[in-house]
Amino acid sequence: MAIKKATIQQQVAAALAEANPADRPLVMIQAVAGPSVWLMSMLGLIGQLFLTYYFITVTEQAVVIHKADRMTNRPKEIAYALAPAQAGAIGDIRRNTVWSSFRFQLPGQAQPTRMNVHRQWRAEMDHLLTLLTGTNPAPPAH
Repeated sequence: MAIKKATIQQQVAAALAEANPADRPLVMIQAVAGPSVWLMSMLGLIGQLFLTYYFITVTEQAVVIHKADRMTNRPKEIAYALAPAQAGAIGDIRRNTVWSSFRFQLPGQAQPTRMNVHRQWRAEMDHLLTLLTGTNPAPPAH
């Protein structure tokens, strides 16, 4: 099971290279789609059924969203591949101590999907959101 961020990034980059050798990743995050991760954790195994694990990667050519295997934490099939202009529907960015979140409009979904991002991916989340929205969501340093 891949736990280290560098290992996860290598595995996702390899999956991207397999799908499109001409493309290069710029930034990648791991996100958990669904309601509050805290609430779902309190519900135990039943709560986990409401969560979907993704790797979201901005590449030179697209925004690629892989499903993540729950057991091995490896990238599975590509769930969505969007042109960068299609991925502009991002909002409700919330930076919290452990789990930050933002809403992302996925194709075929009536409502934006809440993407929860653990703090270990916060710097990458800020970079990803800056690339997709054109604004830096990070609060100014004091």
